Amino acid sequence: MGADGNNNKEINGNSLQQEPVVLSCIDGSHHTGAVCDYGAWIAARIGAPLKLLHNIERTNVPAVADLTGSIGVGSQEDLLDELTALEQQRSRLMVQQGKLMLQAARERATMAGVEQVVTCQRHDNLVESLIELEDTIRVLVLGIRGEEHGESEQGLGSQLETVVRSLHKPILVVNRGFTQPKRIMLAYDGGEAAKKALSMVAGSRLFADISCYLVFVGEPQKAEAVLAEAGAELAAAGIATTASHLTGSTVEALVAYQKENDIDLTVMGAFSHNRLRDLLMGSVTAKMLLNTKQPLLLLR
Repeated sequence: MGADGNNNKEINGNSLQQEPVVLSCIDGSHHTGAVCDYGAWIAARIGAPLKLLHNIERTNVPAVADLTGSIGVGSQEDLLDELTALEQQRSRLMVQQGKLMLQAARERATMAGVEQVVTCQRHDNLVESLIELEDTIRVLVLGIRGEEHGESEQGLGSQLETVVRSLHKPILVVNRGFTQPKRIMLAYDGGEAAKKALSMVAGSRLFADISCYLVFVGEPQKAEAVLAEAGAELAAAGIATTASHLTGSTVEALVAYQKENDIDLTVMGAFSHNRLRDLLMGSVTAKMLLNTKQPLLLLR
């Protein structure tokens, strides 16, 4: 029985108290090391357990093809037996490979100072796994692209948007090697998701002693009030804040500001509630994910 102990999708794991965890998704992509490192950094900063998840996707392709009629009956049975054995061997190898990745990631996290580290493997669609685990997640960490993208630096992971839209937990999307954040940018527009991001920055130990660059992109008549309100909450939390009003294209302005101010991590609300508008206009979240060179912490 796995760490969560309530279904057969989790094929191995180890026990952990029911305290919410920082969950890092390990898949063998070239972002795996950074995903582990950022998860370890968050867990150590906020004093939470770190859970390392290796999810083995179920495939819709049958393990053994239907070869009826294409070969002789006796030969067919022999070949089907061989194909079945090969598929079983492949499954065992994937499990073993995952165990080795998790073991290496656990050692890495322990070396980074995380006291509680748990590992688990699950056989399931990643989105379904994360939805099932959502109540146990404090922060989710995953790479911007999965193993199927190889070394490519283009595009987004096939399930990333679905994960972000499906979960109502903070999600850190990793797109580069680990750098301990010293400066964060809070992209703030006064909306509901942005206020959640503001509350997290103001109230979490994660951002203590880290400089915050508070940024609003939009109409000048709205900027002063929005920045003043958010700035007051950050100041009350003792966070050193630099407030800036930017104009122009939201994504272009934010990405340029990141570069100019050597920002290590950006915090912002994720997607709007209007899915149709996002599809027609293109969401700021998706464009930021595609254009930013720094990890993005998203809240819905």
